[in-house]
Amino acid sequence: MNYEITEQIKAANKEIKPDLVIKNGKIVNVFTLEIEEEDLAIHNGFIVGIGSYEGKKTVDAKGKFIVPGLIDGHVHIESSMVPPSHFAHVVVPHGVTTVVTDPHEIANVAGVEGIQFMLDDSEGSILDTLFMLPSCVPATPFENSGAELSAEDLAPFYEHPRVIGLAEVMDYPSVSNAEPGMIQKLTDARTRHRVIDGHGAGLDAHSMNVYGSAGITTDHESTQMEEAKERLRKGLYVIIREGSGAKDLRSLIPLVNAGNARRFLFCTDDKHLDELKENGSIDDNVRLAVSQGLDPILAIQMATLNASECYGLKTKGAVAPGYQADLLFIKNLEEFQVEEVYKNGKLVAKEGEMLSEAALIKAPPSALMSSVNLTCFTKEMLSMKMEKGGKAYAIKLKPNSLVTEKITVEPAVIKDEFQPEGDADLLKMAVIERHHNTGNVGLGMIQGLGFTKGAIALTVAHDSHNLVTAGLNDEDMLVAIQEIERINGGIVLVKDGDVLASITLNIAGLMSSETGEKTYSELKKLDKSLSELGFNGDFNPFSALSFMCLPVIPALKLTDLGYFDAVKGTHIAFKVNEEIE
Repeated sequence: MNYEITEQIKAANKEIKPDLVIKNGKIVNVFTLEIEEEDLAIHNGFIVGIGSYEGKKTVDAKGKFIVPGLIDGHVHIESSMVPPSHFAHVVVPHGVTTVVTDPHEIANVAGVEGIQFMLDDSEGSILDTLFMLPSCVPATPFENSGAELSAEDLAPFYEHPRVIGLAEVMDYPSVSNAEPGMIQKLTDARTRHRVIDGHGAGLDAHSMNVYGSAGITTDHESTQMEEAKERLRKGLYVIIREGSGAKDLRSLIPLVNAGNARRFLFCTDDKHLDELKENGSIDDNVRLAVSQGLDPILAIQMATLNASECYGLKTKGAVAPGYQADLLFIKNLEEFQVEEVYKNGKLVAKEGEMLSEAALIKAPPSALMSSVNLTCFTKEMLSMKMEKGGKAYAIKLKPNSLVTEKITVEPAVIKDEFQPEGDADLLKMAVIERHHNTGNVGLGMIQGLGFTKGAIALTVAHDSHNLVTAGLNDEDMLVAIQEIERINGGIVLVKDGDVLASITLNIAGLMSSETGEKTYSELKKLDKSLSELGFNGDFNPFSALSFMCLPVIPALKLTDLGYFDAVKGTHIAFKVNEEIE
C-alpha cells in the first residue's frame, strides 16, 4: 500500500509519467457543476491529476465531454434474465461501471446458495458489482417462497469485500413492531456501519419516523412527489426508479432542484434485457431527466456522485484526483449517447459494444438448475366456482406501475364457472407454488393485462417467484404451466393449445445460462408473439404480471395462498363478502 500511494503521488507530482493522459476533453466536474478543459492524468487505474500532463500513453478526446462512470443505485440483476457476468456486458457499453445490487430474487428461490452464486459469477467482472444482503426472505409471511434467511444466515456474507449493506427492508410491520429477527438484521448492519435500504411502498410520513429510527437511509418506492417530499424531509435519499415494470421518473423529477438535488439518485430496480440493450440503463434515466427539463450536469451528478456518497463509495462517482478512472466520453450532454467507456483507465467499450467477449465466470450449482417442483397439475386445479350475478374482487393493473387497484366485478359465468372475457379485459390468474411441491394454487382475476386470447405463464413472480399464469381459458393456461415445467422455468406464451414462443430461464427460474445475445433473441420472439394474443399496450406485460404477486405493494395482489389485501394486511377470498379474517 505504501508503494502504491508513493507511486500515485509521484505521478501526480510529475516526478514519473502517468500511465495515460487524456487531452482535449471537457471534464464534467460534479462537485462544482462546471466544465474544465484540462489534461486528465491516470496512473494504476486511478486519476492522479487535472492540469497539464504528459504520459506514457496519450488519448485525444477530440473535444468530447468526460463524465464519471454511472452508478445504478439499486438493481436486481436477475430481472435482466441473465447472470451477473453477462449482465456486465449489457450495461457497461451504456456507461454503467458500478451497480449496487440486491440478490433477493434468487435468494427467495435458493437462499444462501443463490446469493453465493451471484457473488461468484460477478467476481473479477468488468463491472463493479456491489451487494446489499436480502433483508426479507421471504418478503412476507403471506406466501411461500423457496427459502428463509435469518440474521444468522446473512451475517457471514458481511466478510465479503463487495457486500456493503442490508437491502430493501420491505417488511415494515416487523420493523414497526421491533420483531427480534428483524432487529437483529438491522443491528448487524448498523454495528458494521453499513447502509440499510428502505422499501416504503404506500408508507406515510409517520412510517418514515420509524424507518429513520431503524437506521434506514434510502427509499426507491416513491411514485408521487408528495411521497418523495416526505422522505426528503425525514433525511432519506430518494432513489428515482425507471425500470420495466415501474416508471416513476416523470412523476418525481419536477421535485428536483438545485437546493435538494444532492439527496436524489437513480436506479433501474428491475429492467429486462431487451429494454437494457435497446434503451439503456442509468444513461436512459439521465436522458429522460434532461428531456423533462433537468440541467444535464445536475442529472449526471445524480447518476454518479450522489450515488457514490449515498453508499459510501469514496473512490467512485467523480473525475478528480484519487478517484477510480471510470470514465465516459460523451459528444453531447443533452443527448447523452455514450461513445467510449474506460474502466480503471482502460478502454473497455466503444460505440455501444464491449471490446471483450462475455462468458459465465461461475457455473451455476445443480440445485439452481432444477427449481420448478410441481405436483401433477390438472385443469381442475384452475377451477373458480361462481354463481351468475355474483360479485368478485379483481386486481386492476395500472400500466407502468407496481401499485394496483382492488375493484369489484360481476364476471361472466358459464356452468357455475368464472369465464374470462377478452372484451372486458378480465382474465383468470393463478399463482402456483413451485418450490416445495405443496400443491398450493392461488386463484384470482386481473383486469388491464391487455390479452384477448390465449395464456401466459412465467416463473418470474416477485418476490417469492412462484409460477404465475394468466389467460382466457383453462386449456391454454394448463399448456403454459406444463411447458414451464418442461423447460424448468422461464416465460411461455400459448394460443389454441400451441406454444407460440418461450424463453428458458433455467437458473433458478429467473436467468438464462445462454449467452446474452441468444437470450435477447428469444425475448424479441416473445415480444413479437404478444400481438397474436391481442396485446397492444404501451407497457411490458411480462414485468407487469410478475409484480402482480408482490403482497408488500398495495392494493390487491395474488399469492399461492390467494388474494392478499395489502391495505388490510390480510388474505381475502375472491368472492365478495367471503373474506377470510
